[in-house]
Parts: sequence; C-alpha cells; structure tokens
Amino acid sequence: MNLWKSVEKMKNMNYILFLSIFILGYGTKSYSQDQIPKHDNFRIESKQVGETRVINVWTPPNYENNNDSYPVLYMPDGGIKEDFPHIANTIAALVKNRSIPPIILVGIENTERGRDLTGVSEVKEDEQYCPLTDGANNFRNFITKELFHEIGKRYRVTNKKGILGESLSGLFVMETFMQKPKTFNFYIAMDPSLWWNDHYLIRNANSLLGNFPNKEIKLWFAGSSAEDISQYTNELANVLKSDAPNDLTWKYSDEPNEKHHTIFRATKEKALIWTLNE
Repeated sequence: MNLWKSVEKMKNMNYILFLSIFILGYGTKSYSQDQIPKHDNFRIESKQVGETRVINVWTPPNYENNNDSYPVLYMPDGGIKEDFPHIANTIAALVKNRSIPPIILVGIENTERGRDLTGVSEVKEDEQYCPLTDGANNFRNFITKELFHEIGKRYRVTNKKGILGESLSGLFVMETFMQKPKTFNFYIAMDPSLWWNDHYLIRNANSLLGNFPNKEIKLWFAGSSAEDISQYTNELANVLKSDAPNDLTWKYSDEPNEKHHTIFRATKEKALIWTLNE
C-alpha cells in the first residue's frame, strides 16, 4: 500500500509539473531576472480596456541630447517583471554595435494577459486557458486609440511603428497582422499560439491575406519544436510562399531545436536585425 501511494504521489506531482509548465508557456509570463535598464515609466487611464495600464519606455542613447525622431517598437508582455528588461537590453546592445538603427521600445505591462491577447473563440476547450470573448479587440483599440497618441505626445517619434510578441503575445501580433495589417509597419512573432480558436487564422489565411492593403509591411515569425504551434507556423509559411501579398516582405525562421520557453531569447537578435534594417 505504501508503494502504491508513492507511485500515485509521483504521478500527481508529474501532472502538476506538466500543467505548471503548460500554463507558464501559454497563459502567463514568468518573472524576469534580467538587469533592469534605465527607462521611463508612466500610467495611462484607458477607456478602451477600462483600467489603468503601466507603460515602460526605453529610449536610445543620446535621446536627450539631440532632436532626432525615432520609430517605435510596441511590446505586450512589457512589464519590468516580464520581457521588457531583456528586450530593452538586447536593443541597446544592437544599437550600440550598429546592428540596428536606434528605436524606442514601449512595453505594456500585463493585467489580464489571457483576456487581452486573444480574440474570440468558438472552441469551448479554449476557455481553460483564456476567456472566449474578444479581449484582443479592446486591447488593440487601447494601443491604437490611446497609447499611440500618448507616446506621440511624450516622445519624438516617426510614423514607423512595429510590434513584437511571443506565445499569446505572438498570437496577438499575428491576429493584428492578418486582420488589421495597417496598424503597424512591421511585425515580429515568436511561437505564436496559432492553435487558438481551432487555428482560425491559418484556416482563413488565404482570404485574410487577400484583403491585404497597398502598404509596404514586414513580417518575421518563428516556430519552435512545439507541435501544436509549429504545424501552423509551417503551414502559414507555405501559404506565403505560394501566395504572399505583393507589398509584404516576410521571413519564417523554423527553429526545431528550440522549445517554446527558449525560442524568444534564441531568436530575438536575428529577428530585430532582419526586421529593422531596410
């Protein structure tokens, strides 16, 4: 009996460990241990999402000593205990060695991540990860109708804007790219959770891309060894190979040696270098 109890206990522990890893990968963001760079911080009262949002902003070196204007990279999962520090530090290093031109990074700290980063879903099982309501639409309106204006008021910016995200944030990036492509000039998505809503974006990729605007847009996306994601990133790459819009410049980085929790850090430098250089 004691042996049986030990085996059952181990099974339960393994299940809990698996569930914890799964939730960390798809539903939350683990705290960052990276050095926090010098940055600005402010709060914005949002009517679009009905709450106060915390915004972190990194500006290029010498920003205060010149009158130049800069493009802006927006980033969900942009809290100090999320992905903002390591992306800001990476951009700083790339700017310093002239691998990319200077750019402003705007990080949006999470409140209800699953709500904000997912569109509507008709799949009941998706509810165990995120709400089935279209929270992404409100979050996108917050960015475009409120945050764009606030950043333009506070900083010297050009009209060039981009967005970067991984996992659920990557899903938000890809949904915006495919449904509202005019929103940004460039898009970067690592391991986007394209399984959402029975892989709606991939099932409808041809029709969505058929409505692509006459605007030059860049897309960089990557897929890891996670089968529930890579099957759809690979499928999207095949769609783009055969039928990409004329004004779209795109690159797919197939990363079968990376896992869902490693792909962001493994690919961020090459994603930024390819996307931000003309």
